[in-house]
Amino acid sequence: MEVILLERVAKLGQMGEVVRVKDGFARNFLLPRGKALRATDANRARFETMKVELEARNLEQKGEAEKVGSKLNGQSFTVLRQAAEGGQLYGSVSPRDIAALATDKGFALSRNQIALHAPIKTIGLHKVPVTLHPEVEVSINITVARNADEAERIKRGEDVTVLREEGAELEAEAERFFEPEAAEARRARETPAEEAEPTEPAEPTEK
Repeated sequence: MEVILLERVAKLGQMGEVVRVKDGFARNFLLPRGKALRATDANRARFETMKVELEARNLEQKGEAEKVGSKLNGQSFTVLRQAAEGGQLYGSVSPRDIAALATDKGFALSRNQIALHAPIKTIGLHKVPVTLHPEVEVSINITVARNADEAERIKRGEDVTVLREEGAELEAEAERFFEPEAAEARRARETPAEEAEPTEPAEPTEK
Protein backbone atom coordinates (compact mmCIF):
# COMPACT_ATOMS: atom_id res chain seq x y z
CA MET A 1 0.00 0.00 0.00
CA GLU A 2 1.22 3.52 -0.78
CA VAL A 3 0.81 6.13 1.95
CA ILE A 4 1.61 9.80 2.49
CA LEU A 5 3.60 10.34 5.66
CA LEU A 6 2.16 13.02 7.94
CA GLU A 7 5.32 13.07 10.07
CA ARG A 8 8.83 11.68 9.99
CA VAL A 9 8.80 7.92 10.52
CA ALA A 10 12.08 6.18 11.25
CA LYS A 11 13.36 4.01 8.39
CA LEU A 12 10.48 5.14 6.16
CA GLY A 13 10.86 8.81 5.32
CA GLN A 14 10.07 12.45 6.08
CA MET A 15 6.76 14.28 6.27
CA GLY A 16 5.07 14.52 2.90
CA GLU A 17 6.87 11.60 1.30
CA VAL A 18 4.87 8.91 -0.46
CA VAL A 19 6.16 5.46 0.48
CA ARG A 20 5.08 1.88 -0.12
CA VAL A 21 4.57 -0.25 2.98
CA LYS A 22 2.98 -3.57 3.84
CA ASP A 23 -0.81 -3.42 4.12
CA GLY A 24 -0.79 -4.73 7.69
CA PHE A 25 1.73 -2.13 8.85
CA ALA A 26 -0.36 0.65 7.31
CA ARG A 27 -3.69 -0.58 8.69
CA ASN A 28 -2.46 -1.53 12.15
CA PHE A 29 0.04 1.24 12.83
CA LEU A 30 0.44 4.16 10.43
CA LEU A 31 -3.20 4.94 9.59
CA PRO A 32 -4.86 4.48 13.03
CA ARG A 33 -2.12 6.52 14.75
CA GLY A 34 -2.46 9.41 12.34
CA LYS A 35 1.05 9.04 10.99
CA ALA A 36 0.00 8.62 7.36
CA LEU A 37 -2.85 8.79 4.84
CA ARG A 38 -3.59 6.47 1.96
CA ALA A 39 -1.93 7.89 -1.14
CA THR A 40 -5.13 8.60 -3.07
CA ASP A 41 -5.63 11.65 -5.32
CA ALA A 42 -8.04 13.12 -2.78
CA ASN A 43 -5.59 12.65 0.09
CA ARG A 44 -2.72 14.12 -1.93
CA ALA A 45 -4.76 17.28 -2.40
CA ARG A 46 -5.81 17.17 1.27
CA PHE A 47 -2.20 16.93 2.38
CA GLU A 48 -1.27 20.07 0.47
CA THR A 49 -3.91 22.01 2.40
CA MET A 50 -2.75 20.44 5.68
CA LYS A 51 0.97 20.84 5.04
CA VAL A 52 1.48 24.27 6.63
CA GLU A 53 -0.56 23.32 9.69
CA LEU A 54 1.27 19.99 10.04
CA GLU A 55 4.67 21.64 9.79
CA ALA A 56 3.73 24.23 12.43
CA ARG A 57 2.37 21.56 14.75
CA ASN A 58 5.46 19.43 14.19
CA LEU A 59 7.77 22.31 15.13
CA GLU A 60 5.76 23.01 18.29
CA GLN A 61 5.76 19.35 19.34
CA LYS A 62 9.46 19.05 18.55
CA GLY A 63 10.22 22.06 20.73
CA GLU A 64 8.26 20.60 23.64
CA ALA A 65 9.95 17.24 23.18
CA GLU A 66 13.39 18.87 23.22
CA LYS A 67 12.58 20.58 26.53
CA VAL A 68 11.52 17.28 28.10
CA GLY A 69 14.47 15.51 26.50
CA SER A 70 16.98 17.93 28.04
CA LYS A 71 15.75 16.90 31.50
CA LEU A 72 15.12 13.22 30.78
CA ASN A 73 18.29 12.37 28.85
CA GLY A 74 20.71 10.37 30.99
CA GLN A 75 18.30 9.92 33.90
CA SER A 76 18.71 6.72 35.92
CA PHE A 77 15.95 4.47 37.20
CA THR A 78 16.22 1.36 39.35
CA VAL A 79 14.14 -1.80 39.10
CA LEU A 80 14.38 -4.53 41.75
CA ARG A 81 13.60 -8.05 40.55
CA GLN A 82 14.23 -11.60 41.68
CA ALA A 83 16.89 -13.34 39.61
CA ALA A 84 18.89 -16.54 39.39
CA GLU A 85 22.51 -16.71 40.57
CA GLY A 86 23.74 -16.12 37.02
CA GLY A 87 21.72 -12.92 36.67
CA GLN A 88 18.75 -14.21 34.65
CA LEU A 89 15.51 -12.59 35.81
CA TYR A 90 12.52 -14.60 36.95
CA GLY A 91 10.38 -12.60 34.54
CA SER A 92 11.34 -9.41 32.68
CA VAL A 93 11.24 -5.60 32.65
CA SER A 94 8.91 -4.36 29.91
CA PRO A 95 8.41 -0.95 28.24
CA ARG A 96 5.26 -0.58 30.35
CA ASP A 97 7.34 -1.04 33.54
CA ILE A 98 9.87 1.57 32.41
CA ALA A 99 7.17 4.07 31.42
CA ALA A 100 5.57 3.65 34.86
CA LEU A 101 8.94 4.26 36.56
CA ALA A 102 9.52 7.44 34.58
CA THR A 103 5.97 8.67 35.21
CA ASP A 104 6.43 8.14 38.96
CA LYS A 105 9.47 10.43 38.74
CA GLY A 106 7.47 13.16 37.00
CA PHE A 107 8.11 12.31 33.34
CA ALA A 108 4.88 11.56 31.46
CA LEU A 109 5.88 8.75 29.12
CA SER A 110 3.86 6.06 27.38
CA ARG A 111 5.12 2.55 26.72
CA ASN A 112 5.05 3.31 22.97
CA GLN A 113 7.79 5.89 23.51
CA ILE A 114 10.13 3.33 25.08
CA ALA A 115 12.16 2.06 22.12
CA LEU A 116 12.94 -1.31 23.63
CA HIS A 117 12.95 -4.08 21.01
CA ALA A 118 12.78 -6.87 23.61
CA PRO A 119 12.05 -6.92 27.36
CA ILE A 120 15.05 -6.78 29.71
CA LYS A 121 15.73 -10.25 31.16
CA THR A 122 19.06 -9.88 33.00
CA ILE A 123 20.37 -7.88 35.93
CA GLY A 124 22.79 -5.08 35.11
CA LEU A 125 22.84 -1.57 33.67
CA HIS A 126 20.79 -1.15 30.50
CA LYS A 127 20.74 1.90 28.23
CA VAL A 128 17.23 2.35 26.85
CA PRO A 129 16.27 4.73 23.98
CA VAL A 130 13.18 6.91 24.41
CA THR A 131 11.47 8.47 21.38
CA LEU A 132 9.83 11.71 22.52
CA HIS A 133 9.18 12.90 18.96
CA PRO A 134 9.97 11.53 15.50
CA GLU A 135 13.00 13.84 15.48
CA VAL A 136 13.88 13.75 19.19
CA GLU A 137 15.34 10.65 20.83
CA VAL A 138 17.13 10.46 24.18
CA SER A 139 18.33 7.60 26.35
CA ILE A 140 17.86 6.65 29.99
CA ASN A 141 19.70 4.19 32.22
CA ILE A 142 17.80 1.30 33.77
CA THR A 143 19.56 -0.51 36.62
CA VAL A 144 18.08 -3.95 37.24
CA ALA A 145 19.18 -5.61 40.49
CA ARG A 146 18.09 -8.05 43.19
CA ASN A 147 18.31 -5.46 45.98
CA ALA A 148 19.30 -1.85 46.68
CA ASP A 149 22.88 -2.74 47.67
CA GLU A 150 23.44 -4.66 44.44
CA ALA A 151 21.91 -1.77 42.46
CA GLU A 152 24.47 0.63 43.95
CA ARG A 153 27.31 -1.73 43.05
CA ILE A 154 26.04 -2.00 39.48
CA LYS A 155 25.86 1.81 39.21
CA ARG A 156 29.50 1.99 40.32
CA GLY A 157 30.38 -0.25 37.39
CA GLU A 158 30.79 -3.53 39.22
CA ASP A 159 29.80 -6.72 37.42
CA VAL A 160 27.96 -8.47 40.22
CA THR A 161 27.57 -11.67 38.22
CA VAL A 162 31.33 -11.93 37.73
CA LEU A 163 31.90 -11.18 41.41
CA ARG A 164 29.60 -13.98 42.42
CA GLU A 165 31.33 -16.40 40.03
CA GLU A 166 34.77 -15.30 41.25
CA GLY A 167 33.65 -15.77 44.85
CA ALA A 168 32.61 -19.33 44.10
CA GLU A 169 35.95 -19.99 42.38
CA LEU A 170 37.90 -18.58 45.34
CA GLU A 171 35.93 -20.73 47.72
CA ALA A 172 36.65 -23.81 45.60
CA GLU A 173 40.34 -22.85 45.42
CA ALA A 174 40.44 -22.53 49.22
CA GLU A 175 38.95 -25.98 49.56
CA ARG A 176 41.61 -27.38 47.23
CA PHE A 177 44.35 -25.55 49.15
CA PHE A 178 43.27 -26.90 52.51
CA GLU A 179 42.41 -30.35 51.21
CA PRO A 180 45.36 -32.24 52.84
CA GLU A 181 44.60 -30.87 56.30
CA ALA A 182 40.91 -31.45 55.82
CA ALA A 183 41.55 -35.04 54.76
CA GLU A 184 43.83 -35.62 57.74
CA ALA A 185 41.25 -34.23 60.14
CA ARG A 186 38.58 -36.39 58.55
CA ARG A 187 40.75 -39.48 58.92
CA ALA A 188 41.36 -38.64 62.57
CA ARG A 189 37.62 -38.38 63.18
CA GLU A 190 36.93 -41.65 61.43
CA THR A 191 39.72 -43.63 63.18
CA PRO A 192 38.47 -45.55 66.26
CA ALA A 193 39.94 -44.35 69.55
CA GLU A 194 41.48 -47.75 70.31
CA GLU A 195 43.30 -47.69 66.97
CA ALA A 196 44.41 -44.12 67.35
CA GLU A 197 46.23 -44.62 70.71
CA PRO A 198 47.51 -48.13 71.63
CA THR A 199 46.66 -48.96 75.25
CA GLU A 200 49.04 -50.42 77.84
CA PRO A 201 48.78 -54.24 78.15
CA ALA A 202 46.78 -55.27 81.15
CA GLU A 203 48.72 -56.41 84.20
CA PRO A 204 48.24 -60.09 85.12
CA THR A 205 45.97 -60.60 88.04
CA GLU A 206 47.14 -62.46 91.13
CA LYS A 207 45.54 -65.83 91.74
